[in-house]
Parts: sequence; structure tokens; C-alpha cells
Amino acid sequence: MDMLRGEEITGARLADWRKLAQGLHARFLVADFSTGARFVTAVGEAGDAIRHHPSVSIGTGYVDLKLVSPDAIYRDDEGTEHVVEWVTQQDIDLARRITEIAADHKIGADPASVSVIELGLDTAHSATIAPVWAALLTGSAEAQGHGSPSDEIRDATGRVPNLWFGDADEHETPRQRFHVEVYVAPEAAEQRIAAAVAAGGTVVDDSDAPSLTVIADQDGNTGVVCVAESPASTD
Repeated sequence: MDMLRGEEITGARLADWRKLAQGLHARFLVADFSTGARFVTAVGEAGDAIRHHPSVSIGTGYVDLKLVSPDAIYRDDEGTEHVVEWVTQQDIDLARRITEIAADHKIGADPASVSVIELGLDTAHSATIAPVWAALLTGSAEAQGHGSPSDEIRDATGRVPNLWFGDADEHETPRQRFHVEVYVAPEAAEQRIAAAVAAGGTVVDDSDAPSLTVIADQDGNTGVVCVAESPASTD
């Protein structure tokens, strides 16, 4: 199934869900664990019907869900097809069904609270060093390029954050090469940046805002607040 472009995901107008990194994410608020368990059971039955399921995490007062297709088709500029992890129409359809199930269970969503962490490493040798990081992070060098046409490292079980590689000059002056990518819902970005600044951070690059805003701490270490356009956007 073809991967969906940003405008197609936005056009779906999924009020409870936010597109962060590769997938759709939602947080539903529950009164207690048993309520959450009953909700997840109903979600599982809906997934069984189409043989597609979300990743699920239950905590105190919430159920977190992620929808992504592991076999989405991406076509590059030359028309070559790649199998990638990305949002497809089946994710959109299941997201809508899950929203209906939540309404049936009288469970509300908190879309502004969803967040995803990824790691970035700047290097001129991603193909060389990626197997080392794949083995270190996931236990298997086969995680290199999993669900991606690049050398990006993704753990199929979601135990650890994804690691992607940015381009770096072969001979540049040594500097910070690792940084954290923090994906947040569009409506949460301004508050997240303000909180970091209030805590002593500095905005060092907002030229690509609101998509990317680079924050530095007092030692000069940087992190990036990342925003994808909301599926529920009305623009």
C-alpha cells in the first residue's frame, strides 16, 4: 500500500491523532487500568478485523497508541520502489475506528500530550558506522535501514529511539555530533520551546520553524523541537 504524503494525512482530519516522525500517535485518558484494558481489547478486535494493529502502551491514567504500516511503498525520484515504515490508508481507517471505539467507551483524547524522541548523529560515514550502532542499540546489525531507504536504525519492537544520520564534513572541526529530536504535537511546540528557554536554554536556529527549532543548553549542546502538520489542521 502506498505511503501517504503530508497533505493527504492532514486532509484526513484526525482530531485525536498527531503525525509524529513516521507514524500516527494518540493518547487516550482513562479512569483506571481496567478501563484502559477494556478499551485496548476493543481496539485489538478492530485490528483483528483488518489484520492491522497499533502499538500500545498502558500507564496510569492513559493509553498510548501508535499506528504505522511496516510495508508502505515509497517511490523515489527515479521511480524506484522502497518498502518503508510510514502512514498508509489502513492507518487512517483504523485511527478513525479507534476514535469511534473511544467514544463508545466514553474515553477522551489528549492529542497535545503525544511526543516521540529520536536521535541524530552527524557523520560522513553512515554506511560504515551504522552497523555498529545498530548492533549496540538493538542487538542486531540488521536494524540498519529497517523500514527506511537510508542507513537509519530502527528497532522493530520500538524498545529504543530511532537513530538517523545527518551529513557532516569529513574534515570539519570537532563538535557535538549527537543531538536529540523531540517530536511534539503542533499545539504543544510553543509551550515546549518556551519551557526550555525559561529553564536556561537558547533558541539558536528557528529558520525552519515551526517544523524545526534548534535549542542549545548552557554548554552549547543542542536538541531540536520537531513539528509535523497536524492531521486535524483546518488550514
